[in-house]
Amino acid sequence: MKLVLKKAGIRIDGRWLVRDVSLSIKSQRVTAVVGPNGSGKSTVLRLLAGLWRPTEGQAELDGRSLARMPRRMIARRVAYLPQSTHINFAFTVREIVGMGRHPHIGRFDTPSRVDEAAVEAALRRTDVVHLGERPVNELSGGERQRALIARSLATEADAIVLDEPTSNLDIDHSLETLGLLEQLANEGKAVAVALHDLNAVVRWADQVALLNRGSLDACGAVEQVMRDDLFESVFGVAVERLITGSGTETFVFHRRHAPGQGNSCS
Repeated sequence: MKLVLKKAGIRIDGRWLVRDVSLSIKSQRVTAVVGPNGSGKSTVLRLLAGLWRPTEGQAELDGRSLARMPRRMIARRVAYLPQSTHINFAFTVREIVGMGRHPHIGRFDTPSRVDEAAVEAALRRTDVVHLGERPVNELSGGERQRALIARSLATEADAIVLDEPTSNLDIDHSLETLGLLEQLANEGKAVAVALHDLNAVVRWADQVALLNRGSLDACGAVEQVMRDDLFESVFGVAVERLITGSGTETFVFHRRHAPGQGNSCS
């Protein structure tokens, strides 16, 4: 499967959020979408998921315009997890995960054994089986995030689009989630994920899309995009590259002082 933006841009209230973005999200690949705050990462993910229609250009799923596809059909093929989700009712975790099956169930139908099996598999893969009967609004932020990831998995979509899925997770569950995304890509799914942790990008991503001020500054393999000159021009930081004991490259970032500024101590 392939999700594609072709010279896509979107304007809201007279302001362009992103413009001239061309990007392909393919099966068996984790694409990390990175950039400073306000660079357009969430906007690009919403365009890929068909939640927003481009003002210019195209968003396509397997060559077909998302704008011409019914929302229910898109939801079967593309699962989307936003950066923040507010749940005002005391649904249990199992009920929340079961909502991922709604695109597959008729309005007046009840869940089938296939639906129930998909929910159970999603609960297991995100380590929330033991939370199944807990009200989701009583969970910690990290537990709630894992339940929402499980809801995305229960959809069994061909593509999964996630906006900062590790933002509320502890270190262990962050690593587990990133490893899960890698597994899903290896199983044939297309994964697009917005991340702030650039060291995680190097470790887990196959492709990187670097956004800056609403434009796609670079896109390609990790080694092509994660360059010192781009770090400096886009993020305004200097980078120090280190090799860990396991042989993995890691970055240490340093703020660059503005001209004329120096350190002082009194």
